[in-house]
Amino acid sequence: PCGVRSIGSSRCATAKGGVKSDVRGTTAAEYYPLKVGNSWTYKVNFLGEERTDSVVIEKEAEGFFVDSHGTRTTIDAYGVRDDKRYLLREPVESGTTWTNVVSVETAEHYKITSAGAACTVPAGDFKDCVIVESRVRAKAGTLINELTFARGVGLVRVDVVLEANGKRVPQTRLELSAWQLAAAAPAPTK
Repeated sequence: PCGVRSIGSSRCATAKGGVKSDVRGTTAAEYYPLKVGNSWTYKVNFLGEERTDSVVIEKEAEGFFVDSHGTRTTIDAYGVRDDKRYLLREPVESGTTWTNVVSVETAEHYKITSAGAACTVPAGDFKDCVIVESRVRAKAGTLINELTFARGVGLVRVDVVLEANGKRVPQTRLELSAWQLAAAAPAPTK
């Protein structure tokens, strides 16, 4: 969703098992429901400027779900990814790490820092969340993205900070304020 392409990243990914958590056995797909018609609305704070942004999955094409921002997302045997990066990898356990190589010059390093965590955002309280931290070097320092996924809901929070000279400077925060999942197709009648 909203801005994930720029924060979240891919083709060259590796996973290492980590510390077991109380969500063991869950899949990445459970934390990122992809279906045409699903929608999420976020309260966004970008460098102190506040706005609202909505994301709607509009279609499915070439194995990807395409949202209203043009972001293409899919789920495969390894996890949830966009065109360039894995946003959430399996196993969904604290300590799982992976690296996405998004260009010749850029590698993003990811780690599930918490699984089974609670999270409160304007849309409500969520008890079963996975928190993923990504780090990428930038000219001004290191960009640190913390993505929080709620089981059955999707991305509920994103915090982006710039770490430079031992200080963390907030850049962006997205918090889920509303969401709607498309209804499942009715079961066929006999």
